[in-house]
Amino acid sequence: MENNYSKKVVIRYSAEIVDQPITYHLVKDFDLSFNIMRARVLPKREGLLVLDLSGTKENFDKAIRYLKKSGLKVEPLSKSVTQNTDRCVHCGSCLAFCPTGALYIDKKDMQVLFDVEKCNGCEMCVKACPVRAMEIDLI
Repeated sequence: MENNYSKKVVIRYSAEIVDQPITYHLVKDFDLSFNIMRARVLPKREGLLVLDLSGTKENFDKAIRYLKKSGLKVEPLSKSVTQNTDRCVHCGSCLAFCPTGALYIDKKDMQVLFDVEKCNGCEMCVKACPVRAMEIDLI
């Protein structure tokens, strides 16, 4: 089985879990590699990790079940990308940067729309948006 599955996830944890060796278990028990994209880890406080996890799909699924069973909240990074419709001017600058087609123009009213289910969380739209209407909501 190949290590060709990769997904960005947001892991939220409570103050009681912060001292647990979560990333150690991802590597040792589930043979996953990871890149820490963002982290907020403070003693005795709620925290957050944004990881790009890679490995086999089977091991990834087992690891996610382990994390959830351990009391962690896990969601795809794409669920944290949002469009601030009040700020969006519908210029379309973001469209060329979206590799999945999650951002598209509604030809009826020429509005930029965002389909969160298609988003892979790459954050290219966030960097491309001149008015910062595309945001990462990790809080």
